[in-house]
Amino acid sequence: MAIVMNPRTSSRRRSKGTSQNLSNGSSKKQEETNALKLLTSLGGVGKATAQKLINHGYINLEIIAVTPPKMLEEEVGISSTLAMKIVEEARKKLGLGFLSARDLLQARKNVKRLTTGSRALDELLGGGIETQAITEFYGEYRVGKTQICFTLAITVQLPEEKGGLEGKCLFIDTEGTFRPERLIPIAQRFGLDPDEALSNVIVARVFSTDQQLEVVRQARKLIKKENIKLIVEDSLTALFRSEYVGIDQLATRQQKLNVHLHDLSRLSWAFNIAVVVTNQVVANPGTFFGPQISAIGGHIVAHHVTHRLYLRKAKGDKRIARIEDSPYLPEGEIVFRISYDGIRDVEEESLVE
Repeated sequence: MAIVMNPRTSSRRRSKGTSQNLSNGSSKKQEETNALKLLTSLGGVGKATAQKLINHGYINLEIIAVTPPKMLEEEVGISSTLAMKIVEEARKKLGLGFLSARDLLQARKNVKRLTTGSRALDELLGGGIETQAITEFYGEYRVGKTQICFTLAITVQLPEEKGGLEGKCLFIDTEGTFRPERLIPIAQRFGLDPDEALSNVIVARVFSTDQQLEVVRQARKLIKKENIKLIVEDSLTALFRSEYVGIDQLATRQQKLNVHLHDLSRLSWAFNIAVVVTNQVVANPGTFFGPQISAIGGHIVAHHVTHRLYLRKAKGDKRIARIEDSPYLPEGEIVFRISYDGIRDVEEESLVE
């Protein structure tokens, strides 16, 4: 049966949509005006240079301050002298010099936490996934890495008082495993409208490491515009592993991976967002003592991620998560459960079947 919409209702909806579009356009224009004003306050930055910076996603002092001048020079198309001056001015305005530990502790109060959907896993992480950090989950296939990512893509939309960050998720899919229908029961579990929740997850399907690096750099333009609070990369190393094969390619692969992780780290700090990556593993058949598998990426990944968690299978739908490395979290492990509607504690029952 055809549904006929009341013309007045239709008109009101169009009017409402038009008003929202006008409001959004006005807001974006105001943001650009504010960015222009901020950037032209830096020594040597005129309106034309400021507009170039904005066009390339350099919209605040934080992202400029943590960007190498050479990168700024190449991307924006300015002289090396001007790039150096702009970066130095941004660092000076932010007070990025010598700081006391007390000042750093005060600055850490800006760090926020994102719930995983499991109280036990949140406690293991010191309260949840933290912003200004890269959190890595690694393990064999079917241990729940992608399911954790799906859950986080929904919980990031929740109000802060409910463990969310009140923002959107940028989901970078390198393995072709993203399935939007898997988000629907998770959204229902957390009381969100599935259609709206899906609209708040921006997906980038990438097919090469060059595209993977470019998507992250283009994210600078999206973060403020789309209110992105979480970047998920599932997985970090799959494409690097397939493109760079053999020992003779190892150095090139690691250097490119190094650059990519630095880009993610800069975004997490400059915009106070959370970054979560998953990682594959490789078997160590010759190992008689110690772990029989290890994460792909070697020391490059190990040194760059802030928190590293190893996931392994337990009985049935249960999984074990262990903190393997963190700058301040103690070693420990917990058991959680993979459910149809996301990550849950062992004792909880699924609400959506």
